[in-house]
Parts: sequence; C-alpha cells; structure tokens
Amino acid sequence: LSFDGEVSGLALMPSAWRVAGDFLREGFIHILGGIDHLLFLLCLVLPLREVWPLVKAVTAFTAAHSITLAAAALGWIPTPLWFASAIEALIALSIVFLALENILRREFPRRWLAAFLFGLIHGFGFASALSESLQYAQGQLLVALASFNVGVELGQLLVLALILPLLLLLMRRVPSERVAIIVLSTLVAHTAWHWMTERLDTVSGYFF
Repeated sequence: LSFDGEVSGLALMPSAWRVAGDFLREGFIHILGGIDHLLFLLCLVLPLREVWPLVKAVTAFTAAHSITLAAAALGWIPTPLWFASAIEALIALSIVFLALENILRREFPRRWLAAFLFGLIHGFGFASALSESLQYAQGQLLVALASFNVGVELGQLLVLALILPLLLLLMRRVPSERVAIIVLSTLVAHTAWHWMTERLDTVSGYFF
C-alpha cells in the first residue's frame, strides 16, 4: 500500500477485490511484524492449558480490538496528537500486567476479561497502522476495514498455531511448568517495562 514512486503501480480507482486483497495483506503483515502484540499473545496464552479458557481469552481479545479498530478507523473516536503515543505506552503496560499476573498467580479464571479490556487498547494500535493506508482505499472504507481486520485475525491465528504446540512441547520437557512460566514471563516483563518507560517519556513530551 505504500507509494514507491512507480506511478504505474498505483491504482487510482482500485476494485473492491483489489482493496480487499491489499488491506488483508496489510493486516496480516502488521500483526506478524508487531512484536509487542506478539508478546501480548504469548503472555495471554502462556499459563492456559485447557481449551475453553484459551478460546474465551482469544475470542475476547479479538472482539475487543475489532470494536476499537472499527470505531477509530471510522472516525468515531477523537484522536489528539498525543493519543497514539499514549496507546503505545498502554500496550506495553498491558504486556507488563499479564506477565506479572503470570508470575504472581496460579489460576486465571478471568483471563478473558483482561484480554477484552486490553484488546480495546490494542485495537487503537491497529487503527494507527490502518489510518496511514486508508487513503488508498478510494472510498471503499468498509471493505478496507473488514479486510485489514481479517488479515490481523489470520496472522494472529498463524502465530497461535505456532506458539501453542511449542509451549506444550516445552512444558513437557522442563522439570517444572510453573518455573518455566515464571522465567518466560519475567523476560517478557523486563522487555515490556523498558518499552513502557520509553513510551511514557514520549507522552510526557507533549505536556512538558
């Protein structure tokens, strides 16, 4: 969707199929390249072993970020200049929260609720990426929005399809599943904490 200077490669009146394909690919690539979203997914599913809690958590996250992605892309939510930076900081905070919860707790009966609440925040992050490309939708906003969201979901499913078997294999080979969860969550929390502090510095720059 980026304009590289080749005028012949830029469709001025793209068909709905062209828009759908372009934005589906854009959403798919975005989720695979978003390390913060991937770490959130890792922390989300890391302690879940039963199918139903896993399905509830992933479904809640998907539903929530779809809601805010659509609302933001349609212009229903005001977005001042500092808003995008604040969202990035909150996304890092969501990773820290889940990682610390993985460390401190053994049971997660409401993991789906945390997934939904933080999914609302992640949806704004997806909307920031989508907003840069909407100019190429040529009035086919709903097609672009739906296709981007489908691309995000397909990328998310691919990541989960890779992560879950690896986690199951890892947990069977380590002496203590609990220790493995704590170690992995600590590494993720350390990384996300640095992201959060750096992004908060950026946000504070808008006010001071």
